[in-house]
Amino acid sequence: MRPIPKFLGLITVLCLLFAACLSDDSGTSSHEEDLETLNALKTEIETLVSSSVCNDNTECKYIAFGSKPCGGPWTYLIYSTSIDTDELESKVEQYNQLEAIFNAQYGAVSDCSVAAEPIDVICENNVCVAVY
Repeated sequence: MRPIPKFLGLITVLCLLFAACLSDDSGTSSHEEDLETLNALKTEIETLVSSSVCNDNTECKYIAFGSKPCGGPWTYLIYSTSIDTDELESKVEQYNQLEAIFNAQYGAVSDCSVAAEPIDVICENNVCVAVY
């Protein structure tokens, strides 16, 4: 990825955290508010990914999604270049950073299994599919 989107993603995360702190009289946001923020961003990302289609003019790709408390992603999102991939990468980076902060702030736990990374992604019936 290019340095500028990462920088903008970091600024966005910091702004969201700052805004969350200002919105609560105690100076911190609640678990529920933070979870709501994560879920809203996750829905945006999933909607964007689900709108992608593949054909002879697009390429299928994947991206690590989420931040497990033990480390690593929860899963890999499969998508095509028919969507705004810069927007997707920026939103996923923002989500991953916010979830890592959420995990640390609230002491989240998970299994420490490793999500299977696709060895390839192919186009089948205009839908990108992971190959494991």
